[in-house]
Amino acid sequence: MKLVADNAGKQTLFHSIDGSDVLEVRQDVSQIIEQNKAQYNAIDERAKWGELTKIASLPMVVIDDLNKKGIMQGLRLWTNEALRLS
Repeated sequence: MKLVADNAGKQTLFHSIDGSDVLEVRQDVSQIIEQNKAQYNAIDERAKWGELTKIASLPMVVIDDLNKKGIMQGLRLWTNEALRLS
């Protein structure tokens, strides 16, 4: 296993397994999860949700995966229907 890149908390690793080359992307998301939990718990559930209400922060590895699947383009969702995965 060889570290290829370490950028903004994302690590890209190179593996050679059974003659096949594999790139793996990792990110420690524990801090993002804890921040999401704290922000969720700080919300007044009786307050009306506005038009632009934050739901959560997504790790970059998740955003990259959603971009590859065509659900997102950059940091923007294409449509609400794109979230309904089969």
